[in-house]
Amino acid sequence: MASLLTTLRRNAKALHRNLRGAKMVARALASTDHPLLAHIIPMRRCNLACTYCNEFDDFSKPAPIEEMYRRVDKLGALGTSVVTISGGEPLMHPELDDVIRRIRANGMVAGLITNGYLLVAERIQRLNRAGLEWLQISIDNVNPDEVSKKSLKVLDKKLQLLAEYAEFHVNINSVVGGGVRSPWDAYTVAKRAIELGFTSTVGIIHDHDGQVQPLTAEEHEVYSATKKLDKSSYARLNHFQDNIARGQPNQWRCRAGARYLYVCEDGLVHYCSQQRGYPATPLYRYTREDVRREFYTEKPCAPHCTISCVHQTSMIDFFRAPQSRTPSIPTPTASGQLVQIE
Repeated sequence: MASLLTTLRRNAKALHRNLRGAKMVARALASTDHPLLAHIIPMRRCNLACTYCNEFDDFSKPAPIEEMYRRVDKLGALGTSVVTISGGEPLMHPELDDVIRRIRANGMVAGLITNGYLLVAERIQRLNRAGLEWLQISIDNVNPDEVSKKSLKVLDKKLQLLAEYAEFHVNINSVVGGGVRSPWDAYTVAKRAIELGFTSTVGIIHDHDGQVQPLTAEEHEVYSATKKLDKSSYARLNHFQDNIARGQPNQWRCRAGARYLYVCEDGLVHYCSQQRGYPATPLYRYTREDVRREFYTEKPCAPHCTISCVHQTSMIDFFRAPQSRTPSIPTPTASGQLVQIE
């Protein structure tokens, strides 16, 4: 249980974060020429090896801190609202706290996606001091198996530490779909998250072939029940997944490359983690003109996209700016780019 001082700090920071968020929404409605969210990768290496994940390796070195500073500063210059640090496993970067401080120094919201394994009380308190504002952990099952070790059994003590010490917002993401042996695990994970005072979201995971299959009747029941557990606005922004659950496409305008940027460990801007290689422009050369061009560029992979962060950052512009296809945009292959990473 959190101390009174931690609770007061947490509430004060939440109020400040919400006020900043309201200003960012107003700014986003007024102008379309800046990113709302950027995912930045400080290292590809991870301490786990979940079989469905294509986001990691076991050998990469961390990006040098001076290079990370340059990338963060460039995102600030582009007017980015939120920067989320991901990986790989970002907590393995030896100077992660300095990256978070640099994000905050640029006036941007600082977030972190982690598998949670490296969290201890002292590490959480360091994240507090660095200025981290929100953190997400995806938990795939209740008990570890050959597919994923990101299990509630292993991570529950880490969640208890977050409940006790974290002054930042914590969201726990559970999953249903291919590769999950026990569908009701998602409900158990979400219920535990809410018991600890966190928010909860649920995602649809791809199978071992990298494909998203329509949910079975039982999986759909779990998906619906889990979504109902949390009434927060964050959870309500996942309605696009209802079509994915039924195996149906979504008709929407993907603003990747404009409202959302994925900056890999080499400092290249991609549409997202599953479209690496497009446009693959060095961040230091990325301009407002690039943001404006990609805002109007139709992405053929959009109808079957399952990446929550791209959907969510595109929602604010659903009512404006029709898009058109350009020759530089890739066409999805038979293997597809239909994977859930959140």
